[in-house]
Order: sequence, then C-alpha cells, then structure tokens
Amino acid sequence: MKRIAVLTSGGDAPGMNAAIRAVTRAALAHGWAVFGVRNGYAGLLADALEPLAARDVGGIIQRGGTLLGSARCPEFADSACRARALAHLAARGIEALVVIGGNGSQSGSATLAREGLRVVGVPSTIDNDVHGNDVSIGADTAINVTLEAVDRLRTTASSHHRAFVVETMGRNCGHIALMAGIAGGAEVIAIPEREVEAPEVAERLRAAYRRGKTHALVVVAEGAKHGVHALLTLYGEQRASIGFDLRLTRLGHVVRGGVPSAVDRVLATRLGAAAVDCLAAGGSGVLVGVVRGDIVRTPLAEIAGRMRPADTALLDLARVLAM
Repeated sequence: MKRIAVLTSGGDAPGMNAAIRAVTRAALAHGWAVFGVRNGYAGLLADALEPLAARDVGGIIQRGGTLLGSARCPEFADSACRARALAHLAARGIEALVVIGGNGSQSGSATLAREGLRVVGVPSTIDNDVHGNDVSIGADTAINVTLEAVDRLRTTASSHHRAFVVETMGRNCGHIALMAGIAGGAEVIAIPEREVEAPEVAERLRAAYRRGKTHALVVVAEGAKHGVHALLTLYGEQRASIGFDLRLTRLGHVVRGGVPSAVDRVLATRLGAAAVDCLAAGGSGVLVGVVRGDIVRTPLAEIAGRMRPADTALLDLARVLAM
C-alpha cells in the first residue's frame, strides 16, 4: 500500500474532522501518501482530490463540520459514473479509500467494494443508525446540543407554567430525541420507531397538569409521523382542557453544528486509526465500528440497506419516570 484517499459523505457530523485527522496521520505513519476528496462522492466524479500532509489536518480536531466538505451525489448510482470515479483514483495510483459517513455513504462503499476497490467505512452520523455499530461519530454531540436546548426550555417553561414541544433531527431514527428526552426528563417522547398519536400526547399533558406539574416537555423526532403539526392542530381544538400553554421549538440543523464533544473526538480518532490499521492488515470491504466497547469489522455487504433503530425499550422507562 502506497496511496490512499479519504472522503466524508452525507450529512455532516461533529467529529468528522477528527476522523480525517486520524486517517491522515495514521496513514502517514505507515509511510503512505494521503489524498483528501472534496465534497464526497461528487469529488470522486470531478477528480477533486488533493494531497494531505500532517500540517494540513492540524488544528481541526475541535472543529465541527468537515474540512473536506460533503455533498449529495445521486449520479453515483450510475455504473458509468462510478467507473469514471475509479479511473480517477487509478490514474493517481490510489489503491484504497476510507469513507466517513452514514447509511447512504456506506451503501456507496459497499458498491465500490463489490467493483474491486479496497474500501473501509467509518460510521459518522448524528442519527446513530448505522447497522453493525453501536456508536456513530457525531451522535453524542447532537444529543448534548439537543439536551442543552431541552434544559433551557425547561427553565422558561417552569417560570410560565408552559409545555414545550421540542422537535429535533431524526428522519428515520429517533435516537437523538430518545436520549435527549430521557436525559432531560421529558414527559413525552415521540420517535418513528414507536409513534405516539396527538390525542395520547394531549392526554399525557392533561394528566401531568392534574398531578400538579408546573411545566412539561414533549421531545419529538422530526420523522415521527404523528408529529408537531398534528399536536398543534389538536391543541388548537382542545386548548382549554389541556391546562398548559403550549409552545413549539424546532431545533433543525443547529443539532448538526457546534464543537464535537470529547466522546466524539476520541471515537473519531479511534475509528479513523482503526480504518488505516485495517487496510494495513489487508482488510477491505468492511465497516470499522464499536460494538460493546470494542472495535469490530463488519462486512459492508451486511450493512448496506439496513438501519439500526433506536432502543424503544427505553421509552417504557421514560414513561415511568415522568410521573
């Protein structure tokens, strides 16, 4: 092995830069040349690669986002486009690729591995929904950003005897909402894995009001089908009986931003270095992830098209503690 490339793909996640740094410096320690791919798979198609030296990745471990950039690339599903990307790598003598990203990105990795490229995936997504892995880069920071908002809203809610509905990111997986909701003591948590319809949310708020609570919090993943729109519509119809004055806060993309936590920096460093170690040992076509605290390698073919759901058993615990 003499030359490798690294790219970040899909939605950005805090800790991606720490992973880029770890891949680059671990590879340089092996005596390899490292190339960064600009804007994910789109950069492979455009031949937008540049060499990375140790100083090029200095001072980025604490930065959110991704130094290399990321972009959606639907064209990569076309075999002719992938052939062009592989030709660009071959022309530069690049023998392997490290892909830092979530489910869609690792599906692309699996395809490239089937087509003969040496590929290792690194799981990075705030949703923490990559199969074959317990903890993805960015998830811890996203939970803490959401939790900070929940804590702040609880303060103002208690002052005005209000209930707040907090919508956080999580299109198909409710991990962020679940963990932030439990840590923030939410009265109701609604996630795609276990829906809570608006009438039930309203009844839980009524019950909380009758129990003498001075405020309440509802944390909702954006992908929940019976989400904030249905709840606000019902609230408009039943406002007098619910008791609390209801307010909505949508966190949106603020959940992606910010400084990566220590947990995400260490995780990204471990996984980035593990990806290089895997290539050095002759490995390919795998995702390096963490399972029960250990770094493991899972075939990309087993990961593509699958999603790791949030642990819905924790919802029962959250409901008990919301009394």
